[in-house]
Amino acid sequence: MNPQTREKIIVRTSILGIIANLFLAGFKAALGLLSHSIAITLDAVNNLSDALSSIITIIGTKLSNRLPDKKHPLGHGRIEYLSAMLVAGIVLYAGITSAVESVKKILHPQKADYSAVTLIIIAVAVLVKIFLGMYVKSQGKKVNSGALIASGSDASFDAILSASVLASALIYLTTGVSLEALVAAIISIVIIKSGIEMMTETLNEIIGVRADPKEVQKIKAIVKKEKMVRGVYDLVMYNYGPNRDMVSLHIEVPDTISVNELDNLTRRIETAVYEQTGTVVVAVGIYSFNTGDDEAARLRNEISKQVTSHEWAIQVHGFYVDLKTKDIRFDVVLNFEIDPQEGLDIIKQEMAETYPDYSFVISPDIDISVTE
Repeated sequence: MNPQTREKIIVRTSILGIIANLFLAGFKAALGLLSHSIAITLDAVNNLSDALSSIITIIGTKLSNRLPDKKHPLGHGRIEYLSAMLVAGIVLYAGITSAVESVKKILHPQKADYSAVTLIIIAVAVLVKIFLGMYVKSQGKKVNSGALIASGSDASFDAILSASVLASALIYLTTGVSLEALVAAIISIVIIKSGIEMMTETLNEIIGVRADPKEVQKIKAIVKKEKMVRGVYDLVMYNYGPNRDMVSLHIEVPDTISVNELDNLTRRIETAVYEQTGTVVVAVGIYSFNTGDDEAARLRNEISKQVTSHEWAIQVHGFYVDLKTKDIRFDVVLNFEIDPQEGLDIIKQEMAETYPDYSFVISPDIDISVTE
């Protein structure tokens, strides 16, 4: 999707959220004060924090779409993650302050005074939040905006919270039992939980998480369509903001391929991956494999079987043997249960004992994405 179009959708959806939340916050705040209801007042605070979150989302989207410059050649896309972190902080702060106020009301209860108008407005607020949540979440998925998806989910939670306030009011009117303080405490806990989850998800994006297995397999399938490509390995994805993905990978090709053929091959791979996934291929490393040599195939199979007999050795790839010089080189993917250097030392020692006539160059790889 065009970045400008994406920005327009995010801004338009966020403005709708701001208007709706300010409208609801104003009404609920007035009702909360008039009816002496801490639950309704805290629900208003939650709506106000949602409006502020939408404002930050707009600012973050605008800043993230600034063109690349000399200092930031890969663009400013990650600003969206920083704005999402601010949103999470606001939600968390709102939850903590709500918790403090609810505890005060538990210690010093105050009788609420509900009216028919109060109940009707709360019911309307529930409906508004349900439809707003569904719309914002669908738009967020459409443009791959984590901030919008989070806002949509938050709106859906708000509908549940408002419904709980309505239920407590009805219970009070019919039975005389006041659940005000308890409902307020529950609302604050849900808000705090939402803020922590948003912050955790955003931190994961900033730190870097394991690539989506489906996306990895999709890219590998595209590359494997090339007849000369025997395998795709060491696929690493880099994210510089929503819809700003880059990837590097290794391909295994016959040792008979020419440089010209290799150049054409890598260019076709770069074009195909970008056109079909929108991901930019920034680097293609090359592994060569022996062709027409039974002894090389035998060594490959034996060594692969021996190395992967260890539970912490996931895969052997990039295997090549020069039978004339007695040189063997390959990469081994190690899981996170063993120190890479320790695993490498064990494998090197085993290779030296099993194949004393050969010299080895073994490179350890991290289990960074799904292996075949």
